[in-house]
Amino acid sequence: MFSSGAQSGRLPEARRAQPPYSSGMDWKTLLSTFGAVFVAELGDKTQLATLSMSAGSRAKWSVFAGSALALVATSAIAVLAGTAVTRYVSPLWLRRIAGGVFIVLGVLFLVRPGD
Repeated sequence: MFSSGAQSGRLPEARRAQPPYSSGMDWKTLLSTFGAVFVAELGDKTQLATLSMSAGSRAKWSVFAGSALALVATSAIAVLAGTAVTRYVSPLWLRRIAGGVFIVLGVLFLVRPGD
C-alpha cells in the first residue's frame, strides 16, 4: 500500500532540492530581493547623489547608466562576499549578526544627542 521513495521511482526530498547554483530562476528570491533593495534605496544617500548629479547634467541617460552600473557593481561585490562568508558562517548566523548590527545602530541613533 505505501511505498518508499526508492520503490516508487521518486527521489527523496533532499535529493530533489536544487543545487546552490541552478540554472532556473527563483522568482520568489528575485522579487523579495528587488523589494528589499528598492525600499532600502529610496531616499538614501545614493539616490540623493544621483538626483543631484542629474539636476546638474544635461546627459540624463549617462547619469542613469552610471548610477545603475554602480549599483550592479556593488551588488555583485555583495553577492560574492556573501558567498565567501557563508563558507565559514551559516546564513542563520549572518541574519542574526546583521539584525543585531541594525538594532545597535538604531539604538545609537535614538540615544545620540541631536545636532
